[in-house]
Amino acid sequence: MTGNYRYVIPGRNVPNKPMSEASINQVIKRIGYDGKVTGHAFRHTLSTILHERSYESAWIETQLAHVDKNVIRGMYNHAQYLDIRRNMLQNYADFLLRKKIWERLII
Repeated sequence: MTGNYRYVIPGRNVPNKPMSEASINQVIKRIGYDGKVTGHAFRHTLSTILHERSYESAWIETQLAHVDKNVIRGMYNHAQYLDIRRNMLQNYADFLLRKKIWERLII
């Protein structure tokens, strides 16, 4: 999906930017899941599963590009946790594959 782009799902017209939520929701509609799930729901699922697997909230929130609500901590902590997040997301992908989630999405 990514080729040599920065994002897993790059924007169609501007590949150095992520695909918009509206575009993701259009894909969901085309595959017959309209009204059953939204693009944003996948973020909730990721967050829930990773928290249940005991990953640090800071890593998960950074992955979701959320700003730290603690203003002081947010001002001082600029860590990106890249290596940890790569491992965390690989674990998540492996989890989804073991659960055979993707087989249910194929048309």
